[in-house]
Parts: sequence; structure tokens; C-alpha cells
Amino acid sequence: AKILAILFATFAVGASFGIGNLTQGNSIAAAFHSVCGAPMVVVGIIVGIATFSIVLGGLKTISKVSSFLVPIMAVLYFVSALIVVLAHITAVPAALVMMFRMAFSVKAVGGGIAGSVVASMMQAMSKGVAGGCFSNEAGMGSAAFTAAAATTDHHVRQGYISGTGTFWDTFIVCSITGLAILTSGVMEQAIVNGEVVLTGANLTIAAFETTIGPVGAWLVAASLALFAFSTILGWEYYGEKALEYLTSSTKMTMIYRVLFSVVAFLGCITAFDLAWNISDVLNALMIIPNAICMWLLIGPLVKDMEAFQKEKIAAKQAKHTQKRRTKAVHAIEKL
Repeated sequence: AKILAILFATFAVGASFGIGNLTQGNSIAAAFHSVCGAPMVVVGIIVGIATFSIVLGGLKTISKVSSFLVPIMAVLYFVSALIVVLAHITAVPAALVMMFRMAFSVKAVGGGIAGSVVASMMQAMSKGVAGGCFSNEAGMGSAAFTAAAATTDHHVRQGYISGTGTFWDTFIVCSITGLAILTSGVMEQAIVNGEVVLTGANLTIAAFETTIGPVGAWLVAASLALFAFSTILGWEYYGEKALEYLTSSTKMTMIYRVLFSVVAFLGCITAFDLAWNISDVLNALMIIPNAICMWLLIGPLVKDMEAFQKEKIAAKQAKHTQKRRTKAVHAIEKL
């Protein structure tokens, strides 16, 4: 267990520079470069300075900023995506069919939009699994950092709450993004003469822009920037906590914060494919020790869940009994 914990913490520190930093900064820079032609270096400097100034304040500052940014991002993005889908509501059935065809097609052109056109089902599955990990971090163990910091009356209840994140993030947000892209018709613009010309944030921006106009492009850029920046802050916390497990040196913590902020800048000027490939490798390393731990902890987890359900039933019965007693007392008082 000690060895697995050390490996997990080490890989978590590494992953914080990938999924929580390089790719996020890359998305922010690409979005604003596409919308207004902002130089990626300038965006990178702003992101790097903003990251460093906030992480210096620790968890309280990070939580305050994130709790303000995330709700705004969620509302902006979801409403905008919903407008795009409703504007092309008649194309939704065909879009759903296309999703399944791309997912199970041997050539899987959909996998190519995410990076490069793939030629086999295994490669398509690899892209899908990597994208899924990036989307909801399921199996990576990163959610445990946040859950451990939460105030709760029972760890199983917190586990249930944390588990809903996968549903909202992947099933709701990612699904409506996919529908917006497919129904808007920009897929035809994504590949020109066999070459992928629209990827990532640029593809989503094009989908929104075709329906809502320039305002749609700015809404995507703004909501994406808010989401990505809050992710950068969250992963800085994950990486810092993992580092604290490996070493109690405050000097190392400060070095990590500075390095993390520098990487946030580098992510903004890094090539799209390189940033994502690095992130996929670091994610996979983090999953290995966490998956082993989850397998070993299935037994204790099942027992805890059963005990939690029994406690809920007992509490419900006690509440019902108390109500009956209260009614009986009131009846006697009336008599």
C-alpha cells in the first residue's frame, strides 16, 4: 500500500502538469487566437501570471475563485450549446445516428477529429478511452483530493456525490457539445482534402459561430477560458497535496507553484497534438496504481456501502417512529 501510495502521488504530480495544465492553457490560447487573433504568447503570459498570483493564496483562494468561475462557465456554455441544438432540432436524430456510427466504425472518422484520422477500431477505442479520462478523470483518483477536503457526515455519502460529476461532465456537457457540432454542419468543414483543419476548441467555436454568430464564438471562448482556468487551479491543488505526501518541504511546494505557473504559460504556446499526447501518457501512469487500489478495496467498500444503507434505513425508521410518538402525545394531550 505504501509503494502504491508513493507511485500514485508521484504520478499525480506529473499528471497535474498535463491534464490540468498543458492542455488547459493550450485550449485557452487556441480559443482566443481563433476568435480575436490574440497572440498565444500574450495569452500565455496572462494565464501564467494569473495562475501564480492565485495559487500563492493556497486552497482558500483557489476555492473562492473556482466557486465563482465554474457556475458562470456552466450556465454560459450550456445555454449557448442548447441554443445551437434547438436551432437545428430537426438534425438531432441524424446526429445521434452519426455518433454511434463513428463510435463503432472501423475507420472511425470521429476519432480523427480529436487528433489524427485513425485506421482501426483499436486505435479509435484508444482515442475514446484517452478522451474519456480527460473529460471526467474516471479511474484516475483525482476526485479523491477534492472529496477528502470536503466536510461530510459520511465518506460513502461523499463518494455518491463525487460520482455524479462523471454524469454531469460527460453525459450532459460532452453530449450537448457533440450534438451542437454535428447538428450545426461544421463537420463538413473540419476535413478538407483528407486533412483535418478544425480540431478541439476551434471546431466547437465554429459550430457556435455558424448559429449564434460572433457572439457565439465569444461565448465559447469565454466559457472555455473560465472552465480551463478553474481546472488549472484545481489541479494545482491536487498536485500540491500529492507533493506534500512525498515531501513536507515548504521550499519544494513553492518551487512546484512557480514551475506549475511556468508550464501554464508553456501550454499556451505548445502544439495541440504534443500537449494532448503528453497529457494522455501522464493520465495513464496515474491510473495504474489507482486502479490496483480500487480493485483491492472493493471488499471494504461494499461493506461500507451496505453499512451506510442500513444506517439510512435505521435513521428513516427512527424518524418515522418519532413522528408516530409525537402524534400520539398530541392526541393524549387533546384528550
